[in-house]
Amino acid sequence: MQRKPVVSLLFFFLIAFLPLSVLAQEDMHLKEIAPGVEGEQGVKEEIKEYIDHHLLDSHDFSLFSYTKDNGEHVYVGFPLPVILWDDGLKVFSSSKLHHGEAVAEAGGNYYKSYHNKIYRTNAEGDINLDDHHHPTNVKPLDFSITKNVFTILIVGLLMLWMFSSMAKSYKKGALPKGMGRFLEPIVLYIRDDIAIPNIGKKHYKRYMSFLLTIFFFIWIINLLGLTPLGVNVTNNIAVTFALALLTFLITNFTANKSYWGHIFWMPGVPKLMRIVLAPIELLGIFIKPFSLLIRLYANITAGHIVLMSIIGLMFIFKNWIGSSLSFGLAFALALLELLVAALQAYIFTMLSALYFGQAVEEHDDH
Repeated sequence: MQRKPVVSLLFFFLIAFLPLSVLAQEDMHLKEIAPGVEGEQGVKEEIKEYIDHHLLDSHDFSLFSYTKDNGEHVYVGFPLPVILWDDGLKVFSSSKLHHGEAVAEAGGNYYKSYHNKIYRTNAEGDINLDDHHHPTNVKPLDFSITKNVFTILIVGLLMLWMFSSMAKSYKKGALPKGMGRFLEPIVLYIRDDIAIPNIGKKHYKRYMSFLLTIFFFIWIINLLGLTPLGVNVTNNIAVTFALALLTFLITNFTANKSYWGHIFWMPGVPKLMRIVLAPIELLGIFIKPFSLLIRLYANITAGHIVLMSIIGLMFIFKNWIGSSLSFGLAFALALLELLVAALQAYIFTMLSALYFGQAVEEHDDH
């Protein structure tokens, strides 16, 4: 009988531990920039470079790193497969690249990672830059299983297991068991407070699977971004673009005649005004998903930048007053990020449901 309170306590303890874990992760990485950097301006530049590097995708999972006395960088994590198309298929482990510090040989060609992008090079690993400091080396087609891709696959499998377990528990009884007890209130909330009010009882079931998938996917991905894994999937604009594109396609391919009629030839509006308003309404079709992708991308990216910038202040102040204030502010912001993780999933789901409701709304224009 005491298992339920214990499980709940452990769950909330893990949630409360997330801000501490992300602070520990960023602090451990940022400590690497302190040695050998001279002057406050040099520290600021190194912090900025680290933040830029942290926001990028990578070809391996790096939990943390440290520098030996001899200057050698040691990375703790695990490699991922690199899959390139360069005059044929080239497959090798990202450990050969050694975080951009080594040259990998595959199929007679040499490759090197530069700012987390792989270029063809020579045996010495030379990267040629133009006047704007952009590489001029040949860049092969990259189909690698990067950190973001690997995380998306893991979250997909996790969601499949979660909902499969929940579905099986319903076959055995009216009440769910295990994971289903946690998921059921959220599923009912999305159905009763998001889907039905915005789409209507007649059509909401057609969209429930997508709304549930998009909510839990964004929420879980955002929570993983607050762990020492350093996963930043939704601050990749390609990912948010793909999510918004799904909403765009579902909205327009399931829309009824009334929806398109109100865009191209609005009833009850003078004919001259219809001609003026039609292009504006048509443009709105593309503005809606664009706002979805930008909102999710910008909020998550800004949160990571601000959090790491505040942690970086500890290496600029270098005193117990400034460092303590920076840590306290960073901890409060990390707690706020827990709310933002769920809030962004809710907003994306809510707006998607709103667009679906507009697409299937049945108007009475008589």
